[in-house]
Amino acid sequence: MTMEVPRTQDLEKNAQSALQNQFLRKALWNATSRFLGSRQAAVDRMPEWEQWREGARQIKEETLAHLDSHLERLIRQVEARGGVVFQAADGPAACRYIVDLARARGIWSVVKGKSMTTEEIGLAAALEGAGIEALETDLGEYIVQLAREMPSHILAPAIHKSREDVSTLFAEKLGLPAYQQVDELTRVVRSQLRDKFLKAGMGITGANFVIAESGTLVLVENEGNIRLSTSLPPLHVAVVGREKVLPGWAELEVFLKLLPRSATGQKMTSYVSFLSGPRKKDERDGASEFHLVLLDNGRSGILRDPELRESLHCIRCGACLNICPVYRRIGGHAYGWIYPGPIGSVLTPLLLGLEQAQALPFASSLCGACEQICPVKIDIPRMLLALRRRVVETLPRAQTRARFPRALRGAVRLGSWLARHPRWYRIVAHAVAAVTGSDNGWLHSLPGPLSGWTKSRDFPSLAKTHFQDWWKRKKP
Repeated sequence: MTMEVPRTQDLEKNAQSALQNQFLRKALWNATSRFLGSRQAAVDRMPEWEQWREGARQIKEETLAHLDSHLERLIRQVEARGGVVFQAADGPAACRYIVDLARARGIWSVVKGKSMTTEEIGLAAALEGAGIEALETDLGEYIVQLAREMPSHILAPAIHKSREDVSTLFAEKLGLPAYQQVDELTRVVRSQLRDKFLKAGMGITGANFVIAESGTLVLVENEGNIRLSTSLPPLHVAVVGREKVLPGWAELEVFLKLLPRSATGQKMTSYVSFLSGPRKKDERDGASEFHLVLLDNGRSGILRDPELRESLHCIRCGACLNICPVYRRIGGHAYGWIYPGPIGSVLTPLLLGLEQAQALPFASSLCGACEQICPVKIDIPRMLLALRRRVVETLPRAQTRARFPRALRGAVRLGSWLARHPRWYRIVAHAVAAVTGSDNGWLHSLPGPLSGWTKSRDFPSLAKTHFQDWWKRKKP
């Protein structure tokens, strides 16, 4: 399996292709609608939801403000319990450490639990490049691994594939009959993976949280594959971003209330594992050797950025993807890297570089739905605007002019002038409303350079009555 090369610069081409895929659009809409419905039902049963959100935000702010001290405490606790900690400056350093560790132990078979962090650094590709089999054990990750694709959603990596797609894939890659029923497909995967769990020399996972107070990894899941990956192989390696640390168990309680409800609408996932180092002499289960790889990979730079450090609050629930009108129509692959959707449009430029991912901050309507749904109250629209400003200010003039055609720049200047001249604003607003009126409230086609919008969606017609006129009549 070769490591996926980021295709973030192909956003517009990818999006146009996705918009023409009717199955993809339907699958995205159905899946994200189910996520949103389950989440809303869970939130409605929790009247103190907003207080928990605010508490989580405060915890993240306080933790990141003293991150070094929390990390030092975490390292001491992990080592005191027999674990080994490696602080990786970047992805290649993390991959080298894990490959060298496997070779030193004579390991040639690895099972992996679902982990966006290991996807970020291309760990599976690095292991396979060294001749080490690295098998994804999450059902969705297993499917996209067989298809040699990137995940298209933080929670549901194979959200873009139909049951028929999966059946055909299994038939081609595994030489099996073309099963059609979900239970048959699941049984196939289980039979394929069971022997791999038993024979693997190393299990690799990420972590949802790590507790500095006790050196404990916290992993939440619904399939049980992560629990098998951490308990059956003799060596467990956890690759964890530095921002995943929490001070103690009291803080964890807040996030265990928010994460499953926001992600899948559950009060709690089927499996929650708390792992504190390798198994002890009197214990029967668990790995006999444990290594924690604390990954930086640009996170320290983000932490030093007061305008964008808030992006490190993310707990990877996927809610902002589910609510985003852009993601729901183009899917995750259009973004060109492993972090899609609104939070990906912030994180990807920060992790890959602004020039590499300059298109992503503009892949948003700035409707604010992502901020409203985020369980940690991350102000994603504000950060997208900050990144847009940096694109214009820091990238070469030729690049920004190519991204913003002359007609668009002229329209922005005109809008700015009208906003400073209320009388002319009212005249123009009345004229536009009169011209663009529609019987059903929607415009199905717009002229000239605006036609790009209505190629794939309708545009709401302007109100016949201007707000200022309405207000004159209604105000006391």
